[in-house]
Amino acid sequence: MDQRRLILFLIFSFSLVMLWDGWIKQNQPPVAQQQAAAGSAAPADGAVPTPTLSATPGQPVVPGEQAAQAAAAPRAVVETDLLRAEVSAQGGDIVRLELKQHKASGEAGGNFVLLDDGTTRHQYAAQSGLIGEGLPTHKTLFQLPAGELRLKDGENGVELRLQAPEQNGVQVTKVMRFARGSYLIDVSYEIRNGSGQALAPHAYFQLTRDGNPAEQVEAFGVTTFTGPAFYTDANKFQKVQFADITDGDAKFPKTAADGWVAMVQHYFVGAWLPKAGEQREYFARALGNNLFSAGVILPVASIAPGAEGAVSTRLYAGPQEQDKLEGIAPGLDLVVDYGWLTVIAAPLFWVLSWFHNLTGNWGWAIILVTVAIKAIFFPLSAASYKSMAKMRVLGPRLQRMKEMYGNDKAKMQQEMMNLYRTEKINPLGGCLPILVQIPVFIALYWVLLGSVEMRHAPWLGWIQDLSAKDPYFILPIIMGVSMLVQMKLNPTPPDPIQAKVMMAMPIIFTFMFLWFPSGLVLYWVVNNCLSIAQQWQITRMIESGKSAGKPA
Repeated sequence: MDQRRLILFLIFSFSLVMLWDGWIKQNQPPVAQQQAAAGSAAPADGAVPTPTLSATPGQPVVPGEQAAQAAAAPRAVVETDLLRAEVSAQGGDIVRLELKQHKASGEAGGNFVLLDDGTTRHQYAAQSGLIGEGLPTHKTLFQLPAGELRLKDGENGVELRLQAPEQNGVQVTKVMRFARGSYLIDVSYEIRNGSGQALAPHAYFQLTRDGNPAEQVEAFGVTTFTGPAFYTDANKFQKVQFADITDGDAKFPKTAADGWVAMVQHYFVGAWLPKAGEQREYFARALGNNLFSAGVILPVASIAPGAEGAVSTRLYAGPQEQDKLEGIAPGLDLVVDYGWLTVIAAPLFWVLSWFHNLTGNWGWAIILVTVAIKAIFFPLSAASYKSMAKMRVLGPRLQRMKEMYGNDKAKMQQEMMNLYRTEKINPLGGCLPILVQIPVFIALYWVLLGSVEMRHAPWLGWIQDLSAKDPYFILPIIMGVSMLVQMKLNPTPPDPIQAKVMMAMPIIFTFMFLWFPSGLVLYWVVNNCLSIAQQWQITRMIESGKSAGKPA
């Protein structure tokens, strides 16, 4: 068998296996979801269980007293230019958060719901409370202000103040500050100690979510990671699978003086961002009924009798906009996870963004990035196509050699190597350049898949959402045709079985690409078209006897 054709076959097979493996891993239901389906479902009332840390000396415990159901508790509505938040009287927690600048998929005119009380799709809340006898938790009923709070013209922010019932002379006010043009929410507790003894409380801030995927999987549609993530300077960015939390195998930092905790999903993220320098404890808990919590516990400075104290942190709940996340907290931009290809993907996204600023359209930016990549790899691609073209010219001679030597494979291989040496052809010349480019192509794949900037971004005509599949499957069909043309330009493999497998690749990839985001398919179409033009030109020059450069 021709070694060069074999390597090409292995390359295509490797790419196919990688894509298929990714689909299997990402589309497989989480263990937690499977357990929930087999056992009890999440509470219909939407009440969120309370996590409990191990009670060791000196270690605070997140309380778990019973209280009124969150679904039945009254709510306050806070609306800014970017957010519409519903805050429950139970715990004073955000139980529903709409992002006004991002629309829900499949719901015309509806805002995307990030934090959710279960009425839309998920159970997902940003909760907080104090740890200490008689202090309010996320189960305590707070007194809400009357009416809605709306950010007015000329205002830079709006403040929501919630009063907890006084216990043992201690008055606690929970304050939430929303700012114009920001997805950051300042959450603080103001504590007035009217008791006769000093207070040394702790505060906890957690994100509680069900273990279901962030998105509905459609056929071969691709989903990305959903679950908790932690970041510290020492341990850097760590994702935690829901299944590992359930099994008790979750790996994350337990204590640190920096960092943050987040709940990550495709395109969006919720994260508690304590101030640097504050000693903190991180936790992740399986609550049962397919619910999970991940959060942080902060100490509160001792409050003497008659004195006041406070503790605060920030909540980010919004899109994974890479140019903004880095400036909000160290390492927060890592929630846009490109895996082991981040070193390639990050610069690619920067280039993509630069072209978008130039054109004002992400579709044209994808096309220009594709052209730029092809230009960078032109020397390698040219060497590959030259090798293919020369092999194509030698095709009739190789066929005659096959007929001449019949089943004598050793003699056949010897004569082929002599022919390659005489014609100055490197049988691997067309393969190695492709191997070099594969990491770049995969990195760009993840850039286009994971960028929220592509979500609901139109290109032209029928393509009104580059993050969704082509509604009429036009681009995937064009991609398949272009791939078939490429195959026709290549020399026919001497092995009949291999030739049939190679010709089946366009059909297989077309079927797979039917459910790919149209932005990814657009990249492949443009890349294939440029490759065809380059390969046709070089093949024509070789076949006409013209020199197209140094021999491959």
